[in-house]
Amino acid sequence: MKAKATVLLGLKIVILAFILFGLYSIDFLSPDLTEEARTAPATLLLVSFFHAAVLSWPILRSRWTGWRLVAAIFLVFYGVTTLVVAIEAVYLPDALPPDLVVKLVVNGAITAAIFSILSVLIHGRMKGVKEPQRPNRRLVMPWTQWVWKLALVGFSWVVLFILFGALVFLPLAGRLAPAALEEYANMEMPAWILPFQALRAVLWAALTLPVMRMMKGRWWETGLAVALLFSVLMGGNLLRPAGLPVGLQVAHLVEVFGENFIFGWIAVWLLHRRHGRSVPATA
Repeated sequence: MKAKATVLLGLKIVILAFILFGLYSIDFLSPDLTEEARTAPATLLLVSFFHAAVLSWPILRSRWTGWRLVAAIFLVFYGVTTLVVAIEAVYLPDALPPDLVVKLVVNGAITAAIFSILSVLIHGRMKGVKEPQRPNRRLVMPWTQWVWKLALVGFSWVVLFILFGALVFLPLAGRLAPAALEEYANMEMPAWILPFQALRAVLWAALTLPVMRMMKGRWWETGLAVALLFSVLMGGNLLRPAGLPVGLQVAHLVEVFGENFIFGWIAVWLLHRRHGRSVPATA
């Protein structure tokens, strides 16, 4: 019985991967096939499978069902893959010009909306079920705790941003693409980039609060789910052609996957801790 359920789950994820592949292949503003669908369909399918897999876990382990669950999945999917990336156009106008940002935001919204509905349907979580009797105390805390914990979330991302840039990206890019790195190093970053990254991190964490709130199980399961959502949803995009030299893109992929994975754990650990003796460990 367990083997049959595992095979069925795998089949559902494969179906969702092909659905996502189809959505990623369409430029809804044209409408036409994307350049990536024409030139690198195998890579796009691989990314679609990874994204479908990590999004399936919180759906299956959710206390919520129906449209409430659809909204939560849309928020984390659209937020992490699109919004958190698009706002980098503030300090990367050459890499993310306005027309590209518009295309990214619109296509991302349509893709996330359609996929969120279909993924909840395919996993059989659209029908409502009776809520558990035990009250869900996750993320219940005084506003003062929200303030200092979100401040710590932003600060932790800035530390990871600096450390992974200096200790992972630069050494690896120096080995794989030294000439491209030299050109990259000449880019001027604004003085306010670190405060901006802190605010971006707070927004980033806020987008995943519904996932932290809705998931069953112990805190570490939620931590792993969020860490994978952060790292795979954003890092997976760097498996796709991005117009960067290959060595530079590989170094950026390793950097993004590593820092995002750790950041997901930190965000959950800070925001998801017990806030009183009466709160159960699994609440």
